[in-house]
Amino acid sequence: MRKKRLPVGIDDFGKLRKEDFYYIDKTGLIRDLLNNWGEVNLFTRPRRFGKTLNMSMLKSFFEIGTDKTLFEDLAITQEQELCEKYMGKFPVVFISLKGVDGLNFEEAYGALRQIMRSEMYRLNFLVDSDRVFDKEKNALKRFLDEEETKEDVWGSLKMLSSLLYQHYGQKVILLIDEYDVPLDKAFQHGYYEEMVLLIRGLFGQALKTNEFLQFAVLTGCLRVSKESIFTGLNNFDINSIVDVDHDEHFGFTDSEVQGLLEDYGLKEKTAIMREWYDGYRFGDANIYCPWDVVRYTKKLLADPYAEPEAFWINTSGNDLVKRFIDKADKTTQNEIEHLIAGEAIEKAIRLDLTYNEIDASIANLWSVLFTTGYLTQTGRAAGGVYKLVIPNREVREVFILQIQEWFKKTTLADSARINRFCAAFPAGDVLTIQEMLHDYLWDSISVRDTAVRTSMKENFYHGMVLGLLRSQGNWLVQSNAETGEGYSDISVSTPARVGIVIELKYANNGNLEAACTEALRQIEKRKYTEGLQRQGMKKIIQYGMAFWEKECMVVMM
Repeated sequence: MRKKRLPVGIDDFGKLRKEDFYYIDKTGLIRDLLNNWGEVNLFTRPRRFGKTLNMSMLKSFFEIGTDKTLFEDLAITQEQELCEKYMGKFPVVFISLKGVDGLNFEEAYGALRQIMRSEMYRLNFLVDSDRVFDKEKNALKRFLDEEETKEDVWGSLKMLSSLLYQHYGQKVILLIDEYDVPLDKAFQHGYYEEMVLLIRGLFGQALKTNEFLQFAVLTGCLRVSKESIFTGLNNFDINSIVDVDHDEHFGFTDSEVQGLLEDYGLKEKTAIMREWYDGYRFGDANIYCPWDVVRYTKKLLADPYAEPEAFWINTSGNDLVKRFIDKADKTTQNEIEHLIAGEAIEKAIRLDLTYNEIDASIANLWSVLFTTGYLTQTGRAAGGVYKLVIPNREVREVFILQIQEWFKKTTLADSARINRFCAAFPAGDVLTIQEMLHDYLWDSISVRDTAVRTSMKENFYHGMVLGLLRSQGNWLVQSNAETGEGYSDISVSTPARVGIVIELKYANNGNLEAACTEALRQIEKRKYTEGLQRQGMKKIIQYGMAFWEKECMVVMM
């Protein structure tokens, strides 16, 4: 039996169904939305959790002239009364604000106008409609002729609603995807206040004073404060990652992932899929990141031995984690260590923020990391306090990577200190190396000894030592280089022809001395010094290093 193609990056529901891609049925969202909808419905979820595909699905279901065969064999067709009443019965306006970006307001404003114009091209039959008053077509014509005014932009969604209502005699469903992206980009590039005024004007007319609106659905990552862009809007129904209703409609559930793996003969990959991509908690549901699951499944079909990758993380610059770690004080650094170790911390979370408030305090950054998917919750206490954890290995690794980058930046700024540390290695000054490493560990964020696997702990300390040694521009510093009958952790060649071999161990039981002995034994057994001897080093020094949380020990041979 031919396996269906996996829809990597396809967020058009019609294309996905017509071209017979694999689809995990999320049409239950339509049923639940219709059974309990507000006039304006906002869904906030992290990026890459299926928001755009679900919005495209809503458009395909409601829009007049829809192809009803797209929904054959899907759950919504079991709701015959709802399908009869709503399927293909409404004019729909659908815009995505994902592309509203620019280095300045003028560029972003131009991108927004182009997005609006594209939807008007799709609906340009309204220009020739004899059911629409000619006078009311003028703003549409100005858009199509690229002569629209700012007032036209503010009123564009309401104008389309009015024209469609006149043409069809039916109120309009308005779908706005990624509503908060323009604000995010404006905040990053320094024109936030101008963008707030623009979006407030656009949404105010479309959502607050629009008598032609049946209902609206918006999606985004952050629940932006009503006082920011939704002033005076009282017809709001907000659904976030902490709400139980709709909790399984975005992302994949465990049973859905199990079904997918079974369909593709990959059931033996269940554990690794869960370790890397599971762990999010939306409402009462345990959720996988769908982007990761589909990407890794497709990779496994091409290469059964493929290692998992940080697919979701790599679709973003991860500036939030970087910003968070840069702002961390000693208390926050300790909390980060607990998180990386797989432990939970308790934090009061604000679910509505303005972008201007994000950097106001570290408390607000905790909230943003939670709502954007870098953290998730395992339980709730009173007063908006949640037990926060890192959801999975993919996200944990980005925290560790950003900590290493932060360590390099803060540590290498003190050149005198770093030079003294590095000079101790060719001099065989074990005491100085050990004392300074110990100081660095206590000054930084480290990896605690609990849930994190040993290889990840060793990689963290490996990266720290490697970064310090590479500050010496005239040293050849190699990581995992083939130097004998295997690969040593770190090898160094200095201009004075002193060779250095370093093997690192993590002492899971806290026995630093035994771990150092094992490190030196491995250097000897696998002949790691042979490569340096072939390079003509006059003197070779072997170091065994052991770490345990913020403790360390160094021995030399």
